[in-house]
Amino acid sequence: MSAADNKTLVQEMFAIAGDPDPAVREKSLFMARLADDATWTVMGQYSWSRTFTGKQSILTDLHGHVRSKLVERGRTIAHRFIADGDIVVVEAKGNNLTKSGQRYDNDYCLVLRFDGGRIKEVRDYCDSVLTEKALGPFPAP
Repeated sequence: MSAADNKTLVQEMFAIAGDPDPAVREKSLFMARLADDATWTVMGQYSWSRTFTGKQSILTDLHGHVRSKLVERGRTIAHRFIADGDIVVVEAKGNNLTKSGQRYDNDYCLVLRFDGGRIKEVRDYCDSVLTEKALGPFPAP
């Protein structure tokens, strides 16, 4: 796939994920395009910083833990997409409320690497202080 194709695919993923209708959000292009052997690395040097390996770990261990802390399925709204070859960079803003009533509206920079139309790697940059303040430390392995 070309850089333009990858960028369009990521734009479609975020459009569906940001839809207010839960039925539309359930048609996740992200899950369909995430490679079984993908990695998701939370960058930095704090309790959330680690690499989740494999689709199941990403969906269960990382995203499942985040969802367990939020009132409802969280939303991340992208506002900039940059593509170059097999890389798409996304700037996005969270729009979330924790079960304890605290806002969790983090700013993200996600670097996605594609291989054959599948997401093989995600590098996740965000406000680590806000993440730990709102969601608490990530459980030890």
